[in-house]
Amino acid sequence: MKRAILSNGTPKMLASAVHNAGIDDLFDAVLSVEEVGVYKPHPSVYRLATERLQLPPEKICFLSSNNWDVFSAKIFGFPVLWCNRFGQALERIPATPDDEIADLSGLPGLLKINAPSPH
Repeated sequence: MKRAILSNGTPKMLASAVHNAGIDDLFDAVLSVEEVGVYKPHPSVYRLATERLQLPPEKICFLSSNNWDVFSAKIFGFPVLWCNRFGQALERIPATPDDEIADLSGLPGLLKINAPSPH
């Protein structure tokens, strides 16, 4: 399973955030919109993930805590999970997430993977 970050952040900001969080080795790619020259929710940003991961949209599980990002990724063709950290009501947008989690601890169960060992 490949893991990636797809962000409106700059490459420098993303590299710093990933490094400072100590999660450098957890991702196959850290993708910035700077590669395509436009911000999300433009479709070319989501296409960047399909191109770099060499997977069709339906094989990429997209996770976001932003409703607008959930909607745009779903319209692009990704299966989408909404990380609803604050128990918000779903916004009135035409597309809805495929599922919802309260925090990232719910992700392994939805993806049917084993959670990392605490050791």
